[in-house]
Amino acid sequence: MSEISSHLADFKQSLPQSCTLVAVSKTKPVSAIQEAYDCGHLDFGENKVQELTEKAEKLPKDIKWHMIGHLQRNKVKYIVDFVHLIHGVDSFKLLQEINKRAKKIDRVVNCLLQIHIAEEETKFGLDQDELNEILNGDQLKEMNNIRIVGLMGMATNTDDDEQVRREFNGLKKRYDELKNSDHTQVQMNTLSMGMSGDYKIAIEEGSNMVRIGSAIFGARNY
Repeated sequence: MSEISSHLADFKQSLPQSCTLVAVSKTKPVSAIQEAYDCGHLDFGENKVQELTEKAEKLPKDIKWHMIGHLQRNKVKYIVDFVHLIHGVDSFKLLQEINKRAKKIDRVVNCLLQIHIAEEETKFGLDQDELNEILNGDQLKEMNNIRIVGLMGMATNTDDDEQVRREFNGLKKRYDELKNSDHTQVQMNTLSMGMSGDYKIAIEEGSNMVRIGSAIFGARNY
């Protein structure tokens, strides 16, 4: 068994059955992704549109591609026809663009709203007011080509586990509050939080989707 397949098997065994593992393959070669795919894994995450489209062209078509990085509006058109889930929707304008592009090809695209939970200004995400504005605005009701299926958040990069836990806990509370939304475009079933360094805390706090890269594929090559 190769290193990648061994790491993948270990992770899958350690995660709850209800938790989806997104193998973050950014900067990794097609051969590494193919190796993980050959073990039966289908969910892969990329953070750059160009890298995502290039890999999608070369790899099996049943792979579920997750766009996990910051997505610019002018890049939506390149991935809208095949992306499985867009994690980082951090503005209403981006949501509008995804809906517009999806409408042109008669597709409904699943999205997660990215919430700013970290004490770092470098992290993207919506604040509470922006979240309320999106979910309570009349325009959302007319957007039939997107489906908001959950929330995504990135905790502060710190050794203070209690702070990370508080941030994840706060996001889980918002997620639970929104599960009872009466919008047809909002069907909360995915809480994407947790990466290689903090996924165990994220799962304890209710995450059902984790994004793991280096712990599966090894250190990244930049």
